[in-house]
Amino acid sequence: MIRVLLVDDHTLFRSGIKALLSRVPGFEVVGEAGDGLEGVKRAVSLKPDIVLLDLNMPGISGKEAVQLIIEEAPEVKVIVLTVSENAEDLIEVMRAGAQGYLLKNIDAEFLIDALRRAADGEAVMAPQMTARLMNNLRRGMRPAAAVEEIERLSPREREILTLLARGASNKEIARELDLAESTVKIHVQSILRKLNMASRVQAAVYAVEHGLVPKN
Repeated sequence: MIRVLLVDDHTLFRSGIKALLSRVPGFEVVGEAGDGLEGVKRAVSLKPDIVLLDLNMPGISGKEAVQLIIEEAPEVKVIVLTVSENAEDLIEVMRAGAQGYLLKNIDAEFLIDALRRAADGEAVMAPQMTARLMNNLRRGMRPAAAVEEIERLSPREREILTLLARGASNKEIARELDLAESTVKIHVQSILRKLNMASRVQAAVYAVEHGLVPKN
């Protein structure tokens, strides 16, 4: 059972998502909150598997809420669900440790699949935001890589990190490198540990910023 907390200031929108998830086996909405601060409190007390969070809310912003939830309950996965297609918003929440960034215009099937993948540890992102992320990061790419950090990674881990930054799932990485999916998961966890990062999305941002992903 995937336990979900809904944090959005629009009651009708929360009701719609709750009704959708109630019809899908394997999901349980364990709580709701109408603002960022209440969302943080409920995330800490309820310890859901996933917090589905809007960006623009009264009180503290969604961005601040993401950071506080990750700090107070690092085992909880946070997915932003928003109308904002701003690449800077995306980068900020991913750096804060969000597991995903989805747009409110996605269809129900995509949302359900994204929640399942996120619960399994994968990063999830609205397809139209992937190119914006890469383009934005490349424009501000750091001129030199953090050599000491990168040298902690084995050649295989660097290879996997590059594929992560291109948006590949564990299954796609396994197919590309002819590895078992379980082996890929072990490598990803090792990468996160060595780089001291909370999520694969943070690692992907790091890879692009440090030039590990060549321009097409």
